[in-house]
Amino acid sequence: MAKTPKSNLYEDLKRQILTMELDPDADLDEASLSEKYGLSRTPVRDIFRRLAGEGYIDIRENRGARVIPMNHSTLRNFFLVAPMVYAAIGRLAVQNFKPVQLLDLKQTQERFRAASDNMDALAMVLENNRFHEIFGEMSGNVYLQPSLGRLLIDHARIGHTFFRPRNEDMKRRLQVAVGHHDSFIDALGAHDENAVVDLVFEHWELSRENMEMFIAPQGLKADAFLGGPATQLLEKSS
Repeated sequence: MAKTPKSNLYEDLKRQILTMELDPDADLDEASLSEKYGLSRTPVRDIFRRLAGEGYIDIRENRGARVIPMNHSTLRNFFLVAPMVYAAIGRLAVQNFKPVQLLDLKQTQERFRAASDNMDALAMVLENNRFHEIFGEMSGNVYLQPSLGRLLIDHARIGHTFFRPRNEDMKRRLQVAVGHHDSFIDALGAHDENAVVDLVFEHWELSRENMEMFIAPQGLKADAFLGGPATQLLEKSS
């Protein structure tokens, strides 16, 4: 399908939010976007409403649109709920996936692997996000898919340290994550529901440890008042 200025705006804003090119809570300038994409205000507002419905932006009355923020409350809820949603999605994916979706997952994994080999952080963010989106599509559940979509937005944004490894241990963890994706594909092909759920929690734990680096960088963790893992910090802040 041919790209249109309206579809380009939609895809570009999604990509910029997921890759943190647009910071959380950043204001979106309707006028400048209209000019840049050659659109009138009405289609720009249509895109804003669509993205708001998908959880990417927040539209405030008389104050315009902004990138959905991240704060202590949303992060705490993310850490509490993500494993449960991912596990439920995984079970339903095994039960309901279609062969064409498994092929899509395999192709996405090949792009993710290539991005990891090239240390292309932005491509890894987008392909990893797509990999997990496909799981949601496989589940075929109209209640869980919107929840997964919202979780994946923040998962991408706070997981950036994972795709920018700064030492050998982080590089090793990244390769483990690539291997997890291969194992997900094998378990789905075998219709092994328990194996998929076990992998969900292994994969989540790997991601969680790296996401804590984003929330509490090493320099801050050394301060006495920041003792304990990020999950404890989030609980105390609620």
